[in-house]
Parts: sequence; structure tokens; C-alpha cells
Amino acid sequence: MSVGVHHHHTMAPSGQGTVVLNIGAGIGAMVIHTPGSLHGHEIEVSPVEDAGTRTHAAVRARYVRDGVRFSVVIDSLPAGRYVIWRDPVSPLAEVEVSGGAVAEYSWPDL
Repeated sequence: MSVGVHHHHTMAPSGQGTVVLNIGAGIGAMVIHTPGSLHGHEIEVSPVEDAGTRTHAAVRARYVRDGVRFSVVIDSLPAGRYVIWRDPVSPLAEVEVSGGAVAEYSWPDL
């Protein structure tokens, strides 16, 4: 698998209560849960109708009550259907993002 890696994000773990989301009327967010093996990799998403307009975020460790989980958090997404990209050319899944809500997706086991 070839998920892009960029080094401009901090890979420090996210502490409890440190994620703030910009969501509201017509704007939502997406959380993509991943295996730990993707820690530090960039995951891209794009509107279904415009694969060239992508946004991305890095997989980070998130400390939760029962241990560590790895995930990507992308906010400020206009409501609509999004493609999650496995790599720069291979779509993985489509997810519906609703305004004022957080959509979740679990990356398949590798």
C-alpha cells in the first residue's frame, strides 16, 4: 500500500480533549479510524464529484480511556459525499458528511 507521507505535521499524540472541530450548519467533519501501522501517514479525502480537490490530515495516536487508537480527524468539510483515498490514485470508500455532525469510517485491516 502506498499512502503518502508528509513531514510538516507533528506526530505527537493527541491528549484528552485536544481536538476542536469546526462544524455547524452545512459543515461537518470526518474521523477515520486506522490501524497503528498507518501512524504518520497522510490520508486524503475529496468530494465525490471533484477528485482533484483534496484535503488531508495525518494519522495520529489518540489516547482514550481504554488505550491508544489511531485516527485522522478532518473538519470544516462542506456537507456531501466524500471519497477516502487509499493512495493517490486508488479510492478506498465513500462516506456521507452531514452538516453539524461527525462521520466515522474504519480503515480495513491491512
